[in-house]
Amino acid sequence: MGGYVLGSARSGQMIMVALVLMVGSFYAGSIFGNNSPIYISQPSSSSNSSSSSPPSQSGPSNFDNKIELTYRRAPVSIPESGVNVCPLKFNEYIPCHNVTYVQELLPSLNVSRREELERHCPPLEQRLFCLLPPPKDYKIPIRWPTSRDYVWRSNVNHTHLAEVKGGQNWVHEQGQLWWFPGGGTHFKHGAPEYIQRLGNMTTNETGDLRSAGVEQVLDVGCGVASFAAYLLPLGIQTMSFAPKDGHENQIQFALERGIGAMISAIATKQMPYPAASFDMVHCSRCRVDWHENDGILIKEVNRLLRPNGYFVYSAPPAYRKDKDFPMIWDKLVNLTTAMCWKLISRKVQTAIWVKEDDEACLRKNAELELITICDEEDASKASWKVPLRDCVDVSESVQQKSSSLAERLSAYPTSLRKIGIFLRLSSL
Repeated sequence: MGGYVLGSARSGQMIMVALVLMVGSFYAGSIFGNNSPIYISQPSSSSNSSSSSPPSQSGPSNFDNKIELTYRRAPVSIPESGVNVCPLKFNEYIPCHNVTYVQELLPSLNVSRREELERHCPPLEQRLFCLLPPPKDYKIPIRWPTSRDYVWRSNVNHTHLAEVKGGQNWVHEQGQLWWFPGGGTHFKHGAPEYIQRLGNMTTNETGDLRSAGVEQVLDVGCGVASFAAYLLPLGIQTMSFAPKDGHENQIQFALERGIGAMISAIATKQMPYPAASFDMVHCSRCRVDWHENDGILIKEVNRLLRPNGYFVYSAPPAYRKDKDFPMIWDKLVNLTTAMCWKLISRKVQTAIWVKEDDEACLRKNAELELITICDEEDASKASWKVPLRDCVDVSESVQQKSSSLAERLSAYPTSLRKIGIFLRLSSL
């Protein structure tokens, strides 16, 4: 019996060693991937002349697509050789955020409201109709979760953000890689500590953000999206957005890391989400003037928040007493009070409000002409390309949050029923 146990132990050890070797070899090749460039330059004419011969199994595959700048035409026609590939200099071209085109529109845009940061799509004939190539030396992206901390430098080869934000631990250069320590403008010591602090502030030191009911977050002016990256272990989903401005490559960093993000700005139009979509809206030095224009921007936050949702504001007006910051803070307090929000915590450079579900308070403030109540029909309308509304929704006009994410995924939206769209049970 003793010999049998010893033999079993040795077999178990051998199996464990084999498993470790298998896992190690898998991750060595799959986490970091093949670090050779995947962009193939246009073959020369001499190589094309021999294209009839079978391609070498060891060399790069030839393709017939031309590298040529092509514009949209009507009707759309695709060449037999396939859609052309744009020249390499267009690898960061974004059709509706083209700086050159926006410059032409500036005289007609409301620059005081930052309208130039929103989407502005050129006419069809000015839109490119070719495939955007990856940057030079682009490599297969590093996989999650390693990509939370490291991405290939050549994939997002910008140095400006590292230079101006390195002291705040946004991103640092490390050889062939970009390293993301998890810091931010208001959380230099790392997002985990900051996230736990927010959990303490929302639960009166008794829990974390998830226990406070936070499952879906909108992060305004997200930087490289480290806040969203470190919310994932709590089971919290985040949509991060930032404009294409002086830090235009911040969204590229976020996407390369594998974090959901988009180029956008809150300026003159509603965000492309239905009312009551988020449990929390987060602004950490997001450079949005919430107090301006009678608070029309923070009223958009009110539309996006679910009842009892949180607005997290980490910015100088929350803690500084110099310059115009006290005046800005007073305006914010007046606006949030008029919308019946409650300031539940203010410390360590951060203020947190909760959007209380108090219809009686809203009706009373409307009678005092502190706010205007939105039409109920407006709350159920699509929000794409809709101008911001200078009014406040009441809770009865928005869908109440289900008790769990699983219920929310299976429950049919009330907002669709209100506009006459029904789902047959047989299609479930």
